[in-house]
Amino acid sequence: MAIPQNFIQELLARADVVEIVGRYVQLKKTGANFSGLCPFHGEKTPSFTVSPAKQFFHCFGCGKNGNALGFLMDYAGMGFVEAVKDLAGQYGMQVPDDDISPAERARQAEQRQKQQTLSDVLEKAGDAYRKHLKNSLRAVAYFKGRGLSGEIARQFGLGYAPEGWRSLASVFPNYDDPLLAESGLVIVNEEDPGSGPGQARRYDRFRDRVMFPIRNVKGECIGFGGRVLGDDKPKYLNSPETPVFSKGRELYGLWEARNALREHGFVLVTEGYMDVVALAQLGFPNAVATLGTACTPDHVQKLFRFTDSVVFSFDGDAAGRRAARKALDGAIPYATDVRSVKFLFLPAEHDPDSYIREHGREGFASYIEQAVPLSRFLIEAASEACDLSSAEGRAHLAANAKPLWTQLPEGALKRQLLSEIASLVQLPTADLGELWEGQRARPSRREAPPPESDYPADPGYPPESHYAPEGAYPRTGGSRKEDGWRRSGRPWREREQRPPQPPLRGQPMNRGTRALQILFTEPAAWERLSSDEHHLLCELPAPHGPLFAWLDSQHHDHGPQPWAALRQALQGHLHEQFAIAEIEKVPPQIESDPTELADILAKEKDRQRQLEMDRLVAAGLIDPEAQARYRALLDAQKPGAKP
Repeated sequence: MAIPQNFIQELLARADVVEIVGRYVQLKKTGANFSGLCPFHGEKTPSFTVSPAKQFFHCFGCGKNGNALGFLMDYAGMGFVEAVKDLAGQYGMQVPDDDISPAERARQAEQRQKQQTLSDVLEKAGDAYRKHLKNSLRAVAYFKGRGLSGEIARQFGLGYAPEGWRSLASVFPNYDDPLLAESGLVIVNEEDPGSGPGQARRYDRFRDRVMFPIRNVKGECIGFGGRVLGDDKPKYLNSPETPVFSKGRELYGLWEARNALREHGFVLVTEGYMDVVALAQLGFPNAVATLGTACTPDHVQKLFRFTDSVVFSFDGDAAGRRAARKALDGAIPYATDVRSVKFLFLPAEHDPDSYIREHGREGFASYIEQAVPLSRFLIEAASEACDLSSAEGRAHLAANAKPLWTQLPEGALKRQLLSEIASLVQLPTADLGELWEGQRARPSRREAPPPESDYPADPGYPPESHYAPEGAYPRTGGSRKEDGWRRSGRPWREREQRPPQPPLRGQPMNRGTRALQILFTEPAAWERLSSDEHHLLCELPAPHGPLFAWLDSQHHDHGPQPWAALRQALQGHLHEQFAIAEIEKVPPQIESDPTELADILAKEKDRQRQLEMDRLVAAGLIDPEAQARYRALLDAQKPGAKP
């Protein structure tokens, strides 16, 4: 879906990040900002700050930061398009899409309305199941026998579907409502006539089962899982596929576990919803479960929205190994260098619940730490049934490993695995890479350095070469020592390969960068400047000048905007990376002094005057007009002179 950038910009300008975050985090006014306990990691002292002026949030504990859309994506695990639609809905805005026809747009609106209606129907059924649980001694005894407390039952919204074919008729007076069948609550048997000719028999899908409501990342009820109390079959029963529920994309317990995932630092993926609830009771609230289906890439992608570490838990038997193999296939495309994927195989006689009860929380935590990393499990899976003592067996291993290895994202992990597999199959790494990729990898040419800038070296402004190559902007201003490398004639490659040096203590910040931070994060600041000051800033060398010129055009087109909206509009700008790196390093609670920008501009004007005077002197001051200009510039430097 192609959402126009100007709509996203308008949405962020209209949205209030304090209002959005405040729905999930208890915020307290502290000066110009708001603070509270970070929702992304466990803490007792507030380090989470929300700035209404900058429309940005920042946590000094875990480093999370962003705008209203970023918060919805990080907190609720939404994708970008989903977050845009959700935020737009909260402000009564219709998300445009340039790529679809009016008829398709109307169809999508109708589908969204139906999804909301189905969720309302399912939520109403869930309320009824929870009420029935209180009146069922058998169901309560079952949960107590599994060691569950009333608090955990309330947290997960557990319930009970009573015996009888049409118990939901007491909840929905119109039992023939098509929504009951479409939501999966009622089964319609077309081959079994009901009360009259032409009428199909209708009956409840869930009967005499303890009920587990399934929620999406927004907390909406989208389906149910039911477990029999006795030995009837099937033991577990899930809602069917509906417009709001897809087993291949949803995970049980993810909504309930979202905060615990950040606190514990990983997610434990189990095989059933009873495992999830029992683990939460026993001190592992960071567990989720697939819903009667193998783990899919969609499952893995959704999990990585909440955490960078996933541990799959399976039984140690053959069936558990097969399930783990499918999970491996789903996880490989997302196994980047900064993510961790592991596989935990429990002893045959245990599930997570029984293992914890026998070995304790510490024992289970220790067992998790010994889980098999993805790299090792990939090689084990590829090596299965391969005789590595023979050339044929080693070739078989290479053939098995190739489709797995090629799906890995580019990075250090992929290169290391190539070396490990090459060692096992007794081939040089380069030869195996050539065999698999069809050609030897060639080192990429380094980008040529940019041309020298005419802008003079100055402690307040590093030379333009400091900012090259594009996409590699440093996060701090250059130092005199660093500039000297360029002027000394030593090659760019040699300078680029020097070990990074810590910033000099007390090094002054680049004036242009500080002006950029102020003017991009304080919406009204640009309008307070004169046209001469606008021109002064727009004429600065790259990257500052082009960014100020872009800001000027934004003010002409849209007026003052918060940084959240400007950041979105910056996408694709030549100096986007530099602007984001420099502006977002400033914590939200740091406000500029009213005189700071004026002081920066005054110093820049002085510097520009001095440069012009130097050029006039170098030219010899022969022309009377040049002499008059020099005297005017000299007078402007005197104390008390007008700028």
